[in-house]
Amino acid sequence: MMAVDNPTTNAVLEEAVKRIKVTRTSKSRISEVDFNNLVFGKKYADHMLVADFDGKEWKNAEILPFQHLSVSPSNAAWHYGQAIFEGIKAYKDPQGEPMIFRPYDNYARFNTSAERMGMPYVPEWLFIGGMDMLIDLDRDWVPTNEGSSLYLRPFMIAADEFIGVRPSDTYKFVIINSPSGPYFNKPIKLLVQDKYIRAFPGGVGYAKAAGNYGGAMYPTMQARKQGFDQILWVDGLEYKYLQECGTMNVFAIIGNKAITPDLTQGTILAGVTRASVMDILSDMGLTVEERPISIEEIVAAWKAGTLREVFGTGTASSVAYVEDLHYKEHEIHLDTTKYAVGAELLERLDAIRTGRADDTRHWNYKVSKH
Repeated sequence: MMAVDNPTTNAVLEEAVKRIKVTRTSKSRISEVDFNNLVFGKKYADHMLVADFDGKEWKNAEILPFQHLSVSPSNAAWHYGQAIFEGIKAYKDPQGEPMIFRPYDNYARFNTSAERMGMPYVPEWLFIGGMDMLIDLDRDWVPTNEGSSLYLRPFMIAADEFIGVRPSDTYKFVIINSPSGPYFNKPIKLLVQDKYIRAFPGGVGYAKAAGNYGGAMYPTMQARKQGFDQILWVDGLEYKYLQECGTMNVFAIIGNKAITPDLTQGTILAGVTRASVMDILSDMGLTVEERPISIEEIVAAWKAGTLREVFGTGTASSVAYVEDLHYKEHEIHLDTTKYAVGAELLERLDAIRTGRADDTRHWNYKVSKH
């Protein structure tokens, strides 16, 4: 995934302002939130964006007070899983202005997911322009505490009230916002899963489809009963090549190399944080390799003393250190207090996202004032 500059034109924002109705809340709920003790995904900002696709075009776009959606029990999404989403974060720069981290990369991936799931393309004025307007309206909800952010959740679901098996003709697009703390607040323990499979070549592993996460619930629940936080998924052919780490991409630091699974099989998500991390690790002087990496290679590096660090990366989790890795008879323990690469990586990433370091790749999108 390449870095994307902010190509939003005045015309796109003007289109958004023209087409998106704004209904402000009569009373903010921000006083109900303890910004010093934020839990991921528990609280929601004052407003949300909704729009409808009628089979031909997007219409009824509106920013309105956060509320429940009215959906028929025959809604096709409930029955056949036509649902996709994205995770994006907004931060404040030192001047207190909100910035969205790499929204154009998420926008491109959202439409890639939509295509794979037989869903309509979402236009720039709705996704980017609508998000710009929404965050401007809820700018006071963007946290400034270390490790916190405003988590943005755009999603699209089928809207047909029909239980026949076919792609829906109508859809609903929504963006909600959640002031959140870290997804993981401590190092994690991983179980290498060699029974259940998350994704297979030719499937939807590369799409951010809701069903990918639904299918992982039971194996993850079983892993947690054994004392693990997440699963390290492997391929479904040989049950040895690493795919994803729970809800994250995975990196291994072996010697002076940073190795992460490649995207060629279409079984893992092209993470926006993953792409950012690869660039930053390269800036730090490490050799970054995208290639198949087996669990046997991880075990061999650990035995040889060259496995320095293992961590997951994702929008929600940012950079999550792995302290324990269980694979068959192998119990790999890593001292995360000595994670020099991960610590510097996280510091550099946070500095860019919060405007404390030069944004040389133009990753940050500055929210307009409407």
